[in-house]
Formats: sequence, structure tokens, C-alpha cells
Amino acid sequence: MNLNQALINELQLEAASTRKMLAQVPAAHFDWKPHEKSMTLKRLATHVAELAGWAEFVVDRDELDFAAGVFPKTPVDSTEDLLKLHETAVLRSIKALQGATDEVLIQPWTLRNNGVMLFQLPKVAVLRGMCYNHTYHHRGQLSVFLRMLDIPVPGMYGPSADGL
Repeated sequence: MNLNQALINELQLEAASTRKMLAQVPAAHFDWKPHEKSMTLKRLATHVAELAGWAEFVVDRDELDFAAGVFPKTPVDSTEDLLKLHETAVLRSIKALQGATDEVLIQPWTLRNNGVMLFQLPKVAVLRGMCYNHTYHHRGQLSVFLRMLDIPVPGMYGPSADGL
């Protein structure tokens, strides 16, 4: 199996779990946050939905400088908007990964902030670390936000305490 197919398989499997989580996010609580330093529920859920599209960015480019502000903000006003944003992002990433050869995926990718290099790794390592694991981290945060709001939390790798 080529690297791209393994990455697509994981993306598709985890995207299904992420969709279940995003479907539970109620627009009525979008402005809620558990702590003054936390993101709002809307910002966190939007970030989780957007992260599914980062694979496209990594495959198609060789670097990102946070100072460049290259990520457009998609307006989100409902749970349905979150789900659409996520689905579009997943499809874009799958398309990019389908065209990525092993040679492309082992090429270096650089992260910068205002011109200062933060790291440089092979694209496959960036996809697994900065893209996929980043998603799982924030999806876990999202599950805690939902629990704190007493909203049923779906299971990610089996049933949840809420039977979802």
C-alpha cells in the first residue's frame, strides 16, 4: 500500500467519527466557553471542521508561514454549516492525497511564523502530526465541552457513556 492510500484510509475513518461529534454541537451554545482562556464552542468546532482540509494544504504546498494569513475563514452559523464545512474539507484533502505519490509525501515541508522557521519535516510526518493528531486533540477538547454542557457525546472508538 502506498503512503497516500494509508493516509486516505485514516482520514476517512476519523472523519466519520468527527462528523458524529460535530453533529452534536448546538448553535444555541456557540458562544459558550468553559474558561476565559478557552475558545468558544463555535470557534473550537469550526477549527475541528476546518482541520480536515489541512492535508490539501500540506500536499499542495511546501511551507506555511502563519503570518501570511492564508487560511480563509468560512462563516458558520449552524450545526449544518459545521457539517458542510467538514465534508468539503475532507473531500478536498482526499482529492489532494489521491494525487500524492510517495515521492511527494517524503518531500520536506516547513512551518514558519513571521519568517522564523518553527520546524521542517517530511510531508507525511506533518500530515500525521500537525494535521491528523491536531484534529484528534481538538476533537477530544470538543467532547469535553459537550460533556460540560450536558450534551450527549458520541463514541469515537466504540460506544460512549451516552450510548451513541
